[in-house]
Amino acid sequence: MQLGFVGLGKMGLNMVTRLARAGHAIVAYDLNAEALARAAAAGVTAVDGLDQLVAALDPPRAVWVMVPAGDATESTIAALGDRLGADDVVIDGGNTHFPDDLRRAAALAARGVHHVDAGTSGGVWGLSDGYCLMVGGPAAVCRRLEPIFHALAPPDGYLRVGDHGAGHYVKMIHNGIEYGLMQAYAEGFELMHASPYDLELDRVAAVWMRGSVVRSWLLELTARALATDPGLEALSGRVDDSGEGRWTLEEAIDRAVPMPALAAALFTRFRSRADNPFAERLLAALRQQFGGHAVTAAGDPPVRP
Repeated sequence: MQLGFVGLGKMGLNMVTRLARAGHAIVAYDLNAEALARAAAAGVTAVDGLDQLVAALDPPRAVWVMVPAGDATESTIAALGDRLGADDVVIDGGNTHFPDDLRRAAALAARGVHHVDAGTSGGVWGLSDGYCLMVGGPAAVCRRLEPIFHALAPPDGYLRVGDHGAGHYVKMIHNGIEYGLMQAYAEGFELMHASPYDLELDRVAAVWMRGSVVRSWLLELTARALATDPGLEALSGRVDDSGEGRWTLEEAIDRAVPMPALAAALFTRFRSRADNPFAERLLAALRQQFGGHAVTAAGDPPVRP
């Protein structure tokens, strides 16, 4: 099957490589010339712009957009809408906020162009292991695209979950759950790191992968990271977020669904970015004010219990 593909970043390049290996004819565009060259080496037709990409595809066309959520996705889909025709399809595979899918689908429909949202999970390992795909859009359009979805996904790893926005909605919740799981692992391993025992944490993670009720791919990645750097000395403790956890928590608030694990995990990420945060300085000041407790001056080394 023919597919246009826009965005050859960490996931996109692996995705077009997997599709080309499966025998699909991929026409790809990216602003990065090196990424285009690597795609061409993998058997993909590389082009210099959206006009060339659209011209290289036979109607009805399908174009997968795999660029950062927000302005980049907005402008790319709008530009494709100006170039595509009736019964063509735009597939948004990024981490888009699901209300944007509804708006963009309506705008494209006015031009006769279909919109499909494909929540995509698999990270940098998707090339070998496949990508879990949670897809939203008209059923007939999704069926037309299934050769692409099945090539990207492992066996039983693709599901059309509903109409416009449903794919990104399910992926949003998926990422919210991921936040909580990662935080639970982080806290448990921190306690073991602080224990009185000389624990080999990578081996603990590895043995938990053998029949334990907490085994998971995230735990496998934990074991791999700890085997490489047991004390994680090469890393800082800053943890960023890309938006999905916030969106999931906002949706939970709107629907009065309690999600304390996600809230704690998200706020912990916020705290990880602070250097000598104001709130903790105020706590120290209050203890000194009401109880005369000793405080640590700015710049002094921390005192560990």
